[in-house]
Amino acid sequence: MRNTVLIPTYRRPQDLSRCLTALQAQTKAVDQLIVVVRDIDTETWQFLREFHPHNLPLQIVTVTQPGVVAALNAGLAVVEGDILSITDDDAAPHPDWLEKITAHFQSDGCIGGVGGRDWIHQGEKIEDGSCSIVGRLQWFGRVIGNHHLGVGKPREVDVLKGVNMSFRTQAMGNLRFDERMRGTGAQVHFEMAFTLTLKRAGWKIIYDPSVAVDHYPAQRFDEDQRQKFNEIAFTNLVHNETLVLLEHLPPLRRIVFLLWAIFIGTRESLGVVQWLRFLPSQGTIMNKKLQASLRGRWQGWQTNQFTMHNS
Repeated sequence: MRNTVLIPTYRRPQDLSRCLTALQAQTKAVDQLIVVVRDIDTETWQFLREFHPHNLPLQIVTVTQPGVVAALNAGLAVVEGDILSITDDDAAPHPDWLEKITAHFQSDGCIGGVGGRDWIHQGEKIEDGSCSIVGRLQWFGRVIGNHHLGVGKPREVDVLKGVNMSFRTQAMGNLRFDERMRGTGAQVHFEMAFTLTLKRAGWKIIYDPSVAVDHYPAQRFDEDQRQKFNEIAFTNLVHNETLVLLEHLPPLRRIVFLLWAIFIGTRESLGVVQWLRFLPSQGTIMNKKLQASLRGRWQGWQTNQFTMHNS
């Protein structure tokens, strides 16, 4: 099976260099490497002009729109492989990454997606916790990630994580990443709609912790600055999550999800109960987080309704 690796990148030449070096060391050779670069990203263009790809069949795609969704969709237009593997520029796949991914797809023709663990490096430390529940969508709409902490045997899941996900191109067909995802960079939850669509179409989505990448979370050049609260980024995150779940849950579960989301929620997407829980320890910033979260829920519902009325 021929494999294509797709990497969206923006203003991280040193991280990209580490990623490409890791791909050069794969035990299964890369058949097609697509790097998607913004037209205004002079740092990356300079790096690529000087980079020696050696055994990497490098293909550069230019994109003019901001955001990971536009970059990935531009890359999808030129994919030639039977398997498409996606990672981030701030990740370094382990040497057997492609070999193990290919083995999964060869073992079962019903597998449409494969993902694995991203070992997160924070300075000199590595997040080394462990979780057995990974990538699950609970019946009432709560999404459990934990892809960076997964342990155990390969198993079926509902969602994968963008830094380490692969797809059978036959399963993808003409499917593209959802351009309604908000944000000018990371566009959090963009991968959830993609994997849930494949799952609904009857394809198996597999998570295998041994399919691994090292992940060095790098600076983002948009409103989403990871650990720093930003109202726009927070609202966008909740909007994206709400939109995806409203479109993939059946009618009764949508109602349950909205009630749970507004009145309970999670640490990342606050409801009233979570707001009360963290208010004593985090203070007035929780008021802003609750407002941003409720605004995101409302905007996600509006986008869903707009799409339904115009489809």
